[in-house]
Amino acid sequence: MTTPIYAIGDVHGQLEMLESALERIEADGGKDARVVFLGDYTDRGPDSRGVLDLLVRGKAQGRNWFPIKGNHDRMFAMFMQDYPANDNQLLVGYHWLHERLGGIETLASYGVEVPERTRIHHVHTAARKAIPAEHVEFLNDLPTTYLQDGLLFVHAGVRPGVPLTEQVEDDLVWIRQTFLNYPDPHPWLVVHGHTPAKQAEHKGNRVNLDSGAAFGGPLSAAVFENGDCWLLTDQGRVRLAPEIG
Repeated sequence: MTTPIYAIGDVHGQLEMLESALERIEADGGKDARVVFLGDYTDRGPDSRGVLDLLVRGKAQGRNWFPIKGNHDRMFAMFMQDYPANDNQLLVGYHWLHERLGGIETLASYGVEVPERTRIHHVHTAARKAIPAEHVEFLNDLPTTYLQDGLLFVHAGVRPGVPLTEQVEDDLVWIRQTFLNYPDPHPWLVVHGHTPAKQAEHKGNRVNLDSGAAFGGPLSAAVFENGDCWLLTDQGRVRLAPEIG
């Protein structure tokens, strides 16, 4: 028998959805349930500040929670450095304040506006004044993986064939096709987010819990126990079986 492990997909500033997911987890596993959060707590949604407030508060309370780093969390943390940095995995011409990435919505949740024509250093100065130090510390301290009972929790995925100790952060928070298209077993069942799907999916060697909360989809919460996986719904557990073929 293994102790249940719960996981929540990409939150993207959806505080109400996150609170609902945590309620479903508590109903299934109690207040001390072990919960892994798969990253991307901020950007695009309406209340990134509220999401980080909740996670920081849970950490301070000693909750059995294990948040890991997503690429959006990394972009936010890089912007908040003494000299704002840009993630080198972004396409040329993109940056955290690009309209498609969600940094503008995140800053708005802290009361920081980003006018159409302004200089980054003005926004950076305002952000450094408005964003609590404990939020920045939380982002900077996030680990990239959580490994337990043959389950590897990671935001984006892994580079196939590379030992866990040799995986690099760029892949762990950004990788897509090289990982997604790999059909063979990994040394662990990889539980990830990062790539939105219409619903959570079990591909046999990996489970994707990013069901598109950033784009109007639901926020998926799942439980892993004794080698099986279930989604948590308002009606209870629904088995998420590996896809065939």
